[in-house]
Amino acid sequence: AEVSLPHQHEHRSLADITAIIASSGLGEKAKDLAATTFTLLAQAEAVVHEKRPEDIHFHEVGALDSILDICLTCELFTRLAPSRFVVSSLPIADGSVVCAHGVIPVPAPAVLELLEGIPVRPFPAEGETVTPTAAALLRALGADFGPWPAMLVRKTALVYGTRVFPNVPNGAVFACGTAYAG
Repeated sequence: AEVSLPHQHEHRSLADITAIIASSGLGEKAKDLAATTFTLLAQAEAVVHEKRPEDIHFHEVGALDSILDICLTCELFTRLAPSRFVVSSLPIADGSVVCAHGVIPVPAPAVLELLEGIPVRPFPAEGETVTPTAAALLRALGADFGPWPAMLVRKTALVYGTRVFPNVPNGAVFACGTAYAG
């Protein structure tokens, strides 16, 4: 799929984004998941900035392409409709990232807020490995964290990011299957 959106530098509030989601053609479950994701993001940013969630204005994640990314992820997830969604511990690195607020350490403060109760592991490179959006999506999608479950693998996908980390793969393995008591 190729998507072409106008370049915008518009800061959107949670209310703005949930209105966009509500008026979209997404299924109801996907709309709920997308709205939950943005609500979790707003709550985390509110803690970090000592504001109320409704007073948060999203910068990068408020852009149309980011809203579309989250909405499509939620729609695809609801269409896959897994009975269980298992994710390994999240790789966390040190370093910094440049964003609308300037240079901030990683994991970013909003990521730290969203990681509470989620297992992490060290990543042997520097840079952002878990974004606030990723952490919020994993929470909204109801991820269980742990090792590979016993399952009969039906389909797999290996997806690589565009950022290159020296001597470390930047990818994710996805597997879909059925429970196996084996």
